[in-house]
Amino acid sequence: MRNLVLVGPMGSGKTTVGRALAPRFGLEFVDLDQQIERRCGVEVGLIFEIEGEAGFRARESAMLDELLRRDGILLATGGGSVLDPGNRERMRARGLVVWLQTTVDQQLKRLARDQRRPLLQAPDRRERLERLAAEREDLYRDCAHLVIRSANTSPAKMALRAEQEIRNQLNESDST
Repeated sequence: MRNLVLVGPMGSGKTTVGRALAPRFGLEFVDLDQQIERRCGVEVGLIFEIEGEAGFRARESAMLDELLRRDGILLATGGGSVLDPGNRERMRARGLVVWLQTTVDQQLKRLARDQRRPLLQAPDRRERLERLAAEREDLYRDCAHLVIRSANTSPAKMALRAEQEIRNQLNESDST
């Protein structure tokens, strides 16, 4: 396994679970959005404001490609990273892609106080999250090697469950 790549919607636990999971596999944890912010010197929200979503997505694809040229990372992607077919292809080719699947209700709970995410800034958050889920779920499914349902448990328990399922997947891959 070169890398682990976590995909899923905002609030699915990619960053939180990823931080706990990376050391269990001896991988360096890397958050795609944080890397973009570091490179640009500004938050994702400001990039969206100045360059629009298309400008941000171009930066996201370039950073994703750069990061996935490395080995030994656990990469927490942004929720929209799967929108670009090239991104999905790169993720599948350069790592084990794990979809942290969650419900809109769980997202609403986890993101209740979040004011940073540009796509969450909407009068009706539920409607926005439902629309994003409808647009992206098939894309997550398309690129994932493994689907893990994000349960209403602590991040530590979720990371333990994810570790077990990933190890099972790796063992199955080794035996074929």
